Amino acid sequence: MTIERRTFLKSAGLTVGAGVLGPSVALAAQSTSAPTIGGDLPKGMRLVTIKRGQEMSLGIKTDRGILDVKRAEAQLKQKAPTTIDEVFQRGGGQALQRLLDKAQNAGVFLAEDKTEFGPCVTNPEKIICIGLNYRKHAAETGQPVPKFPILFNKYNTTLNGHRGVIRVSKEAAEQFDYEAELVIVMGKTARNVSEADALDHVMGYATGNDFTARDLQRVSSQWMLGKSLDGFAPLGPYLVTADLVGDPNALKIECRVNGEVRQSSNTGDMVVNCAGLIAYISKFFTLRPGDIIFSGTPEGVIAGYPKDRQVWLKAGDKLTTTIEKLGALEFSLA
Repeated sequence: MTIERRTFLKSAGLTVGAGVLGPSVALAAQSTSAPTIGGDLPKGMRLVTIKRGQEMSLGIKTDRGILDVKRAEAQLKQKAPTTIDEVFQRGGGQALQRLLDKAQNAGVFLAEDKTEFGPCVTNPEKIICIGLNYRKHAAETGQPVPKFPILFNKYNTTLNGHRGVIRVSKEAAEQFDYEAELVIVMGKTARNVSEADALDHVMGYATGNDFTARDLQRVSSQWMLGKSLDGFAPLGPYLVTADLVGDPNALKIECRVNGEVRQSSNTGDMVVNCAGLIAYISKFFTLRPGDIIFSGTPEGVIAGYPKDRQVWLKAGDKLTTTIEKLGALEFSLA
């Protein structure tokens, strides 16, 4: 972050420290928030995206398997949303619960191990990522703990699903690295929200991986090239509603490569916690339902190793990212 950038932020009256926004933020413009169009957000659910060719439809993980919401709605007609985009647009939590209750004997459940998954959020307006947001990760890379969140972005073309494939052999890069991350999924519009109110705007959380080409990341001072290649944002398998997660800043997070643990930490090591990130970001631009925030990665990335121990990922590697309460996201490289 440049000196000029720090000066601007100080003059704007923004302070961030120890994972929280300072009290001067309360002097910012009046908070505005609005629920999804039409109302109620789902609760008590683990939502998935079922992929059939180019079609992406909604599913709900249950003890009986994945409820195929599109098929169930066609039979039972509860006016439930049948895609995750519809959920963000109009809510539909009560209709989904009615559908789930009535579908128990309708023959509309899929075996999870035979289900093809899309990303659990399919069309976010914004994909916002946070750099160096774990204290031990900053230390391993030799960087100071940031005074303010470092923001960068990915694009929708980076989205990838559970058991998806990243085709690294097609990219003009060699230094491929993993970044296990907790992903925040917005459920309500947020602009100038306080830290105290920030989590009320969250629909849920998901397991993600901010996959990175380090050599491209270092091409310039901007990180975009190394972060935004096709398929570089695996997300899922589940979008777990916030009520099932509780405190998002006390979750075990782990990444394995070919079965070997590479990252093992806790979201409690974040520099700026989830509420602080939402409050900070919303001071500058509007967060809308369906927007996602990759909240940073813990220590253990390849880029943090001594140079003589940096063995970059390659085609054939298999990765598993696991976050407590959110499930295991698997993907492979080709």
